[in-house]
Amino acid sequence: MTDTKNNRSYVLGHSTRELERLKVQARLIEPITRGFLIDGGITEGMRVLDVGSGAGDVAFIAAELVGESGEVVGVDRAAGAVVAARERAAVAAIRNVNFHRGDPAEMQFDRPFDAIIGRYVLLFQRDPVSMLRLLMKHVRSGGAVVFHEPDRDGIRSYPFIPLYDRCCKLVDETFRQWGGDPRMGIKLHSTFVAAGLPAPTLRLQSVIGGGANCADQVHFEVDVVVSLIEEIERLGLATNDELHCETLADRIIAQVQSAGSVVIGRSEVGAWSRV
Repeated sequence: MTDTKNNRSYVLGHSTRELERLKVQARLIEPITRGFLIDGGITEGMRVLDVGSGAGDVAFIAAELVGESGEVVGVDRAAGAVVAARERAAVAAIRNVNFHRGDPAEMQFDRPFDAIIGRYVLLFQRDPVSMLRLLMKHVRSGGAVVFHEPDRDGIRSYPFIPLYDRCCKLVDETFRQWGGDPRMGIKLHSTFVAAGLPAPTLRLQSVIGGGANCADQVHFEVDVVVSLIEEIERLGLATNDELHCETLADRIIAQVQSAGSVVIGRSEVGAWSRV
């Protein structure tokens, strides 16, 4: 996402800590994204463009689905993310995926793709309709467009854990003030249609955990606060002295376990259509 006011490209940044957080996140939602891609038509032999590829998690899923006869090109605006993705591909000896730095809406490619995919990309765009419309020029006629975006409105705990709820609302408000849309998932239908695509097929899943088995699910939502804390403080929403980020997740885990609560993460919405 581009933000001229703050002259930063992405509100969560691409620090080592954030890239590690993304790996944990990817582990939890990998099965969800995989299902969306399969249902969206990503199959063996396809040439796929992964936009906003970050450290490469979605591109690696796609690379497995398209197989040796297929190809995945991952694009991200952040040099650090591209370096990390290339290193991971080299270590894992994944040869059917390549990563490039750039804005996919402005880049040129030697030939069209069979599909465009993206996860947690459109919510950070000032104009997701325009972004999607520009991306569609890279897809051949009849090609697939598949996006996985969050709708954070469904995050909750029961019995209620106030600190968990507060952390999630801090993330939502930070995204909003940055120019992002924490409800992008529920808007995928209207975004696809406004961009000129047929009405998409939609699916919704979520991450949920409770009691003694809540740790991953708590980290899934709460670790975002740690990545955002400098921005949260700059916006005057809260301070690290208040939140004590170094122990924040552990304290919430203890509260969830003590109360026998269940925590539900953001809704994971998949949408796919054909150009």
